[in-house]
Amino acid sequence: MLSNNLVLIDTSVWILALRKSPVAPVKDEVDHLLAENRVAIVPMIRLELLGGTKSTNEFERLRSRLYALRQIPVDETNWEIAAELSFKLRQRGKVIPYTDILIGSAAILANVLLLHADKHFDLMAEETDLRVRSLISVSR
Repeated sequence: MLSNNLVLIDTSVWILALRKSPVAPVKDEVDHLLAENRVAIVPMIRLELLGGTKSTNEFERLRSRLYALRQIPVDETNWEIAAELSFKLRQRGKVIPYTDILIGSAAILANVLLLHADKHFDLMAEETDLRVRSLISVSR
């Protein structure tokens, strides 16, 4: 289990902080967490971010920065928990994309806060032990 002082930053927040015209409060929050060395990442978020790069230089620069963060491994246990979580949420009428389910279950297993700008994580937090901080209101 990782430190519960770590924060898993979702792709939805990274996009707002990294774009050419970043959302200032979101970028400030990310910069603050980076300066405190409290940022964690999972392979799915790395995939989403790197898959959206536009050039080889951008890909390589971002990849090296992402690998410098605290890595939360996603193993077979995480996949099993994600499958069970998806099933239970669907039974309760909450249909959440599998990528978000995997990210949320990784945050639960690692006992880290998930910083996001995606309503799906708030829906998950209503039904699980997922700890979240939403930047949805700031991102508009």
